[in-house]
Amino acid sequence: MRKMKKGRKFGRKRDQRKAFLKILAANLIFKERVRTTQARAKEIRPIVERLITKGKKVYSGEEGKKNLAAVRALSAYLPEKAVKKLIDKIVPRYHDRNGGYIRIVKLSEVRKDGAEMAIIELVK
Repeated sequence: MRKMKKGRKFGRKRDQRKAFLKILAANLIFKERVRTTQARAKEIRPIVERLITKGKKVYSGEEGKKNLAAVRALSAYLPEKAVKKLIDKIVPRYHDRNGGYIRIVKLSEVRKDGAEMAIIELVK
């Protein structure tokens, strides 16, 4: 029996969708709170949680030394300013927390098209 593939298409081609998700992830890291549709919020949540976990590995080695492989893995997905903010400000906040860095709060529907809206934010 064939199974469905993971993820949503959002009416875009593969490259457009990847770029769209990268931009949304970077915006969430910059602003720490983004208002978007529920589908987009559910799609971006695991991506950003994995990025924060990778960011925690940057300083997990020897005292005072950065794990260059972890920094490069983040740089492949995020712009340089987002990587800097993630490593310097966001990762220290979640040093003792194992997952669950993001919260999705459901909002009312949009009146025009009925899209279910949500706020996706980093947990304080």
